[in-house]
Amino acid sequence: MKKIRTLYTFIFICLLFTEAIIALFVNDSFIRPYLGDVFVTMLICSFLKVIFPKAVASLPIYVLMFSVAVEIGQYFDIVKIMGLENNKFFSVLLGRTFSVIDIICYALGCLLFFIFDFLILKKHQKLKNNRNLSVF
Repeated sequence: MKKIRTLYTFIFICLLFTEAIIALFVNDSFIRPYLGDVFVTMLICSFLKVIFPKAVASLPIYVLMFSVAVEIGQYFDIVKIMGLENNKFFSVLLGRTFSVIDIICYALGCLLFFIFDFLILKKHQKLKNNRNLSVF
């Protein structure tokens, strides 16, 4: 489990760094709005895998449900309802504009994470089985 945690910690840090670079330095019409949304769900999934390293196949579904809930909150302008519309941090963190395309990007990020996680766990299980078969 330690190797899995280490791997997902590394992935989390790389995605966090990438998201920070995108947020601070990228102001375009594709990477920031779309790729950033794909990465953010992968970031959340990888963070949760550090905490819960055992196989939780439905983890990306939970993250997608959370992401959709945040997006629905944007539809109803939850930041304004909470009285935080003048707080830039919460306006950026929770977002202020609803978009179906964002939900598609979140779903894509969760799907990519699911595939990656499946492949990693499959490889890890194969290595574990090979070690159990060795006669040393």
